[in-house]
Amino acid sequence: MRVTGCLAALAFLFALIMLTGLCSLTSFSLAQQTVVDLNAAGMAVDDPLATLRCALTGRCESVTADLNAAPLDAPLVQLTPLITAMPTSVPATNAPPTIAVAEPTRASTVPPTPHPTAEPSAGLPRITDPRQVQILLLGIDQRSATDDPGPFRTDTMMLLNINPVLKSIGLLSLPRDLWVDIPDFGGARINQANFIGDGNAYPGGGGPALAMETVAANFGLRVDKYLLVNFDVFTSIVDILAPDGVLVNVREWIDDPDYPDDRYGTIHVQFEPGEQRMDAETLLQYARTRATEGGDFDRARRQQQVLDAVRAEVLSAGGIVNFVSHAFTLWDALQGNYRTNLELNEIIALLNLVGEIEREDIRYRVIDNFYAYPGLSPQGDQVLYPDFAAIRDLIQETFYAQSQLTPAKMKARADEENPPVYVFNGTNIAGLAGETRDWLVSKGTRVDGIGNDVTNGRALTEILEYGRYPWTARVLAELMGLPVDRITRGGDGRIAQGVVVALGRDAVEIIGG
Repeated sequence: MRVTGCLAALAFLFALIMLTGLCSLTSFSLAQQTVVDLNAAGMAVDDPLATLRCALTGRCESVTADLNAAPLDAPLVQLTPLITAMPTSVPATNAPPTIAVAEPTRASTVPPTPHPTAEPSAGLPRITDPRQVQILLLGIDQRSATDDPGPFRTDTMMLLNINPVLKSIGLLSLPRDLWVDIPDFGGARINQANFIGDGNAYPGGGGPALAMETVAANFGLRVDKYLLVNFDVFTSIVDILAPDGVLVNVREWIDDPDYPDDRYGTIHVQFEPGEQRMDAETLLQYARTRATEGGDFDRARRQQQVLDAVRAEVLSAGGIVNFVSHAFTLWDALQGNYRTNLELNEIIALLNLVGEIEREDIRYRVIDNFYAYPGLSPQGDQVLYPDFAAIRDLIQETFYAQSQLTPAKMKARADEENPPVYVFNGTNIAGLAGETRDWLVSKGTRVDGIGNDVTNGRALTEILEYGRYPWTARVLAELMGLPVDRITRGGDGRIAQGVVVALGRDAVEIIGG
């Protein structure tokens, strides 16, 4: 069944924001009513709106009643700020705001000390635990236009790793058809874990708890938290936080006459190559469609591309401060559309940290056909069997950048693979294949032959892997300064085994620079 695929891709950034809105509204409403009641009783109380503004902007002006005008026997009550900094030595709790009662005193004649200007997020919780955090992001096929009560399979699963010390993020997409062992239930597709867990009231949290256990058991990873969202999370948040749309660079022509709508029907969607600004619905269609040669694997990469584009859009609009101005609107729009075991302080602290992480310190990876191979389940269904050894290397690269292999070790592994290497010219630039061959040979790479690609209009150079030669492909990509998403599986049968450098127009600059 074709279902929503962008949900978990955007959950990483936006569901954290969403949950902050939920808790912020509840706390704010309670505090506001308390102010009204206490003021009616003759008590001077800080306005929570001013307190919130103080926490976010650093401009804190006294809004407490003038003590010179107040009777000396009138009690002075001050509410603690609604959002307070997380202590460095005491774990955060979910206790309600405390009310501190001060002894009445006469007004001082000393003029008040001006408050220094602070960063907007200076008073918000911070992460003080140096350990990495693993969060399982789950997107389910729950459609608001239908009354399906579930349980639901997860159409999208991503594992998010946040390193607070190095200020880095790794995001790994798990294919839904990956055949794994589900604890206590046996072999099944990984997308069945949430369905089975909710259907059997799995202890500790139902479907998400069993999904966390499944990832931990199969990949040897500690999974700390989970965040499960449905269809409405994506469209509501993009509409509210990015009303002008999100800028996305479409990399290939996409024509999908059978795109699934929200009532289990289909519509026709198309995308032309090039940079374009998309609204929430169009962005969702771009991330959900599977109508490309790579199918689910391509879709996982587009989800990550959309995630990165939305992250940049929201941060450019002011990040968490922009969110707070929309918190109550988000609360109304997103009730009942998520499940999580993250607490309020954790959400705010994680969001703060994410806003400080540079784009070059975020790594997006996909468990694709380089790390799993097609086969049949015991019931005869088509599934993907994981290559656990290759996946361990991928996890190491994605989550633990400080321990990545050195270039020398990568080269040694490539030498062990020892596949034939070819250079094919995918442009109309005469002689480009020969010049690139000479350039690669000068860098210490063996080239077994040159030729012409199936197209002469290729813009970007790619590394095509025919067979399983991941380290040779990685070394070639590193040598030419290509990102890992330019390494793809060769499927046109040009060669039987080996690695092809398919030259695009950018190769002129690569070998010339």
